[in-house]
Amino acid sequence: MSDTPETADSAVLERLYAVIESRRGADPDSSYTAKLFAKGTPKIAQKVGEEAVEAVIEAMAGDRDRLAEESADLLYHLLVLWAAADVKPAEVWRALAKREGKTGLRK
Repeated sequence: MSDTPETADSAVLERLYAVIESRRGADPDSSYTAKLFAKGTPKIAQKVGEEAVEAVIEAMAGDRDRLAEESADLLYHLLVLWAAADVKPAEVWRALAKREGKTGLRK
C-alpha cells in the first residue's frame, strides 16, 4: 500500500529498503537500483556524497521544498549503500536508540 503525501511516515523507509533489496541481482538495464548495485559500493558511496552536497546547497539557499526533494534522494542512495554493505535499517535504528540521551536525542 502506498502512502499519500499527507499520510506518509518513516515506515516508507522500511518499504523502500525492501524494494531496494529486491533489485539486487536484477537486470541493470531494467532498474536504476540494479544499475547502482552493478557499479559497486564506490559508485553508490559517490552518489550518497553528491546527494548530501545537493541537500546542503538547498538548505543554504533556504529552499524547503528542494531540500525535502534532495533529502529524499539522499535517503534513497543511503539505503542503497546500506543494502550493498548488508546493513539492515534495524541496525541503524538500534545505533540511534543507543545514543538517546547522549547526543541530543532526549526522551
